[in-house]
Amino acid sequence: MPLAHPSDSETAGRAEVSVNPVFTREPVQIPRNRMPDGELDAETAYQVVHDELMLDGNARLNLATFVTTWMEPQAQTLMAECADKNMIDKDEYPRTADLEQRCVRMLADLWHAVDPDHVTGCSTTGSSEACMLAGLALKRRWRHRRRAEGKPTDKPNLVMGINVQVCWEKFANYWDVEARLVPMEGSRYHLTAEEAVKYCDENTIGVVAVLGSTFDGSYEPVAEICTALDRLQRERGWDIPVHVDGASGAMIAPFCDPDLRWDFRLPRVASINTSGHKYGLVYPGVGWVLWRDADALPEDLVFRVNYLGGDMPTFALNFSRPGAQVVAQYYNFLRLGRQGYGRIQRYCREVASSLADRIAQLGPFRLITDGRQLPVLAFTLADGEAGYSVFDVSAALREQGWLVPAYTFPAHREDLAVLRIVVRNGFSHDLADLLLEDLERALPRLRKQERPQRGEECSSFSHGASRRS
Repeated sequence: MPLAHPSDSETAGRAEVSVNPVFTREPVQIPRNRMPDGELDAETAYQVVHDELMLDGNARLNLATFVTTWMEPQAQTLMAECADKNMIDKDEYPRTADLEQRCVRMLADLWHAVDPDHVTGCSTTGSSEACMLAGLALKRRWRHRRRAEGKPTDKPNLVMGINVQVCWEKFANYWDVEARLVPMEGSRYHLTAEEAVKYCDENTIGVVAVLGSTFDGSYEPVAEICTALDRLQRERGWDIPVHVDGASGAMIAPFCDPDLRWDFRLPRVASINTSGHKYGLVYPGVGWVLWRDADALPEDLVFRVNYLGGDMPTFALNFSRPGAQVVAQYYNFLRLGRQGYGRIQRYCREVASSLADRIAQLGPFRLITDGRQLPVLAFTLADGEAGYSVFDVSAALREQGWLVPAYTFPAHREDLAVLRIVVRNGFSHDLADLLLEDLERALPRLRKQERPQRGEECSSFSHGASRRS
């Protein structure tokens, strides 16, 4: 969540909000940044907020975000009915609590847990919290083992590609773990097995493998990383677990790549997280984290609280939160099943790969990824294209309502600037056709420019801030 600092536009703008005179008998103005002294009736207050929110972008045309922007009316009704239920009050809302555990067991079965009916896991407010919990478990397991061996515990490190979501850097910062970020190099845009083991030592609490990089949608080779760590253990004695950050891919691969070994079928995978509000198809506010077994989550991290008359085990950074998103997740699992999820995810991949092929055929662009892993495509300008930048392309598409982010890659590929399109449920072949038409219309004007009009500093897209968006 961004910290609140007043922007220039806020401080320089009007200090009051004028209420449309249609809704009031006399002119009414309310303070913009102070709580008003008096009251408004409900309909007027609604209209004031509603009108200002019209200036937001159209969420369905936001091709930057991975987050779900459409759900069925029935799911929205269930969410409204459960918005007042506090998820943490397990004994007050036992049915909601049971639905949460059913979802955990369903995910455990989907990810090939050895004993899905007795797996350890929980819901979270999103994958960021889930990653924090998984990281804490990795650190605590490492510390227990080191203490049992009589070794120091003051220099833990975590190995991951520089393409990880910013929440992992936050975890390392907040909990005093050295973040060993493997930089990109040449055409290698994510972590590989060879690079991962180079950064490991006896103080490595774990390796994070990302199933679906937000930079380009590519899968990291989880099985190869596990094999390399198996070999490292035989050679050096370091037993280093793997956490799979499957924020997006953990809800794509089971349906589109069922033979891909990335989950609990690999003994070295200790934990997995996903975002229910991404390809789990739920509105923002729900994530999931599961551990291989009880041993993967140290007992001393679990609090057992006597709360409202019940003994409640809990492992979370957040406490009170609505049950709406968890109920919506269960609704989707029930409503769609494996067949429905497979149909939707395969369609998203089909739209993404088809759109990627057509963009490549235009000529001015070169694909980085083609949507055949995550339904995400990244592309840059082809060699020889001059006079405009990917940031100019992004701005031109924004004029037509499309939010297509442009950004540069991290170290050591800051020279590579790309556009990225995320295909989610609700983005159809028809919408892809319209996007392509708008892109084709913009190109002649862009190619007439003598020099780029926009650079990275002009982009409204902050990849670091939206890695979990």
